[in-house]
Amino acid sequence: MPDTEFEDPTLTEEQTEWDKLFGILADGVVGAAGGLVGVAMMTVVLVIAEQLGAFSRQSFADLTQLVGLGGHVPEITFGFLLFLAGGMVPWPLLFASLKEYLPGESWAVAGIFFGTALWTGFVGAFYPGVTGAMLALYLGLTLVAHWVYGASLGLVFNYLSERPDTLV
Repeated sequence: MPDTEFEDPTLTEEQTEWDKLFGILADGVVGAAGGLVGVAMMTVVLVIAEQLGAFSRQSFADLTQLVGLGGHVPEITFGFLLFLAGGMVPWPLLFASLKEYLPGESWAVAGIFFGTALWTGFVGAFYPGVTGAMLALYLGLTLVAHWVYGASLGLVFNYLSERPDTLV
């Protein structure tokens, strides 16, 4: 007897396991694609914040220092790649796991709430030492960047989840 109403009863147990494994891998690719789009969109907002003096890309170098590779690799570039990897792997997986528990009817709205939760950790970890009006600008623009990340992540999940299985 099939586990779900969608399983093909003519498949062997081994074929069914392969289908489940392929589905998990395909979902991982969807998450990575959503994360890539989200980080790309977020980066645009962070570049604007940097141009206004409210963010410093040097914060990415701090990530490189944190993993002990400072002085061994280009610090800002490597730090950004770590940031990108985080936005493409663990955060999309967590989002997919929590989506049903997040407020919002649509994937994009749930993504905005998810981005807000991520922002609470980002503001302390990437704080560039600004004060006064620049601090307000930093808080506002990084929040918008996280909303853009979350909405983009949700929109990609929604778009790719409605595609036929052969396209993923």
